[in-house]
Amino acid sequence: MRKRTQRVLLAALTVVFLVSGGMMLRQLRDYEAGKVTYEQAGSIAGLPDFSHWSWPEGSVSGGSSGEEAVPYVDPYADALAAMDFAALREVNPDILGWILIPNTRVSYPFLQGTDNDYYLRRTWRKGSSAVGAIFVEAGNSGNLTDFNTLIYGHNMNNGSMFGTLKKYRQQDYFRAHPYVYLTTDAGSARYEVFAAYEVATDGETYRLSFADDSAKQAFLDYCLEQSVIDTGVTPQVYDRIITLSTCTGRGHETRWVVQARLPGEAPAAEDPAPEPPSDPAASAELSDAPADLAPEPVDPAAGGLDTEGEP
Repeated sequence: MRKRTQRVLLAALTVVFLVSGGMMLRQLRDYEAGKVTYEQAGSIAGLPDFSHWSWPEGSVSGGSSGEEAVPYVDPYADALAAMDFAALREVNPDILGWILIPNTRVSYPFLQGTDNDYYLRRTWRKGSSAVGAIFVEAGNSGNLTDFNTLIYGHNMNNGSMFGTLKKYRQQDYFRAHPYVYLTTDAGSARYEVFAAYEVATDGETYRLSFADDSAKQAFLDYCLEQSVIDTGVTPQVYDRIITLSTCTGRGHETRWVVQARLPGEAPAAEDPAPEPPSDPAASAELSDAPADLAPEPVDPAAGGLDTEGEP
């Protein structure tokens, strides 16, 4: 009886080992296939080679004294703007553009489907794969003009897709990677990271509609309060926000998010209404009017005006 039990346990362990080994092999195969297909996407779109880039930060590059300052041109945005998304759309018309966080593994085409399930298990070529794709929330505008645009990607164990976003828990990692670039047919835009934190899947972070600027400000205040890093970046209600969302690896109830803002322009202050111009001729006529036509002063005590009530 004892030997029979041992044989059963051994058989069960063998099945578990084979199943686990098969799942691991499939995952490794998906990782490699995903790497190849996304490298193909970069090649088709003409993704620049940033592997050896190291650019100092700065807002202007000036010449010697007396020379006119030259406006700073972001080298990443300038290079990314030349990408060919039409070529990618010949393969998949759902392509919106390219997302890049310099000097990280985040460099992928991003798409938008008709729901939020399709690209969870499909690559940009629509082939079945555990790595999925980077995709925009189906309820968002595809032109990235919403106040809060949600972008999803898997937290892969090999660090691919959004697998490196969890590193934004560290202040030093943020300092080394403070920007997210989104490039579309309209050009390339640099977003400034301002928050990173874990949040419930039904939390305020995933809100899409805002009634007014007060609602937007409340949303921004909430995001800054949740952040585990201090970026020094303060988003405004006239900015555009992107929320990069990925799983935490600890169940389905929470997500890890990194948020960045595209600085907008503050609305112009309204000028006060101009006072009506005075009429010098009318003033002169009034001053020259006979005494019996001039208005008489009113004595409040005489009942002409109720000084505490409504006129």
